[in-house]
Amino acid sequence: MNPAAPPPLPPAALVLNEVTKRYGDFTAVHGISLTVPSGCIFGFLGPNGAGKTTTLRMILDIIQPTSGSITLLGSGSALELRNRIGYLPEEKGLYKKMKAWSVIAYFATLKGMSRSAAKARAFQLLERYGLRDFAEARTEALSKGMGQKVQVLAAIAHDPEFVILDEPFSGLDPVNQSVMEDIITDLRARGRTVVFSTHVMAHAERLCDRLAIIAGGRKRFDGTPEEARRTLPGRVRLQVSEPITAEALRGLPGVTTVVAGTENRWEIEMGGDADPQGLLEICFNRGIRLRSFQFVEPTLHDVFLNLVGPEAREASFR
Repeated sequence: MNPAAPPPLPPAALVLNEVTKRYGDFTAVHGISLTVPSGCIFGFLGPNGAGKTTTLRMILDIIQPTSGSITLLGSGSALELRNRIGYLPEEKGLYKKMKAWSVIAYFATLKGMSRSAAKARAFQLLERYGLRDFAEARTEALSKGMGQKVQVLAAIAHDPEFVILDEPFSGLDPVNQSVMEDIITDLRARGRTVVFSTHVMAHAERLCDRLAIIAGGRKRFDGTPEEARRTLPGRVRLQVSEPITAEALRGLPGVTTVVAGTENRWEIEMGGDADPQGLLEICFNRGIRLRSFQFVEPTLHDVFLNLVGPEAREASFR
């Protein structure tokens, strides 16, 4: 029997091909290529100043690339697709004297909705995301978190197919960060494509179907979170009942590096194909008396620091 063919990949919502942006002698973005499948959440990760916002603005046709090409929803220009795109810029701001519902409705009408439909949509979104009691409040009276939620809702009120959120979690408290994550996952559940930038790996860990890591304007990784984690070896933390030396641990099959330890507590790295269960069995067979044995998979935070290096120090907070 012939093996079943793999399921077809979803069509690409966004394709960047060798995109470069120069400002005089300074190159902000160096030949970035990537593909964002339709209906996914794609994280654009990197430290501050990595080139994330510049790339997002090129995708939106706000600025033009020096070289390379960008295809968004099958078009070579986002300007032709304005009513199909939602955008939250890095620089947040609202009309201070307008009511929360009217801000959302106003931006929806700019994207082609009728006034009555836009108003109904505004109240629906405010109800869904916990702001119904503040619908009539002027935006200048809202907290920073509430104001940012209103701006995000204004960006998606017209039900866009493709949404770009530039640092959507910046400055939000944990409660509002959770609401922002709900907004993003709700968009994916409805078949929308979401690209968001961040330098906080915890959000990417929970949300992303695929991600790209950039630093210094260059792409360092592009793939799934699981593929990213596989770029680093797994670690095992051992606690033994009787002292053991680093040399003895290095001699165990699958162990590549002894990272740190004392006589009774050790942390070791394993090769990419090594099986933690196999190492546990070897320890028993060799009479190594264990008090604890813990396999620790790399996190996106670990991958980020490894790929970006010293440039990530400023943005290494989880």
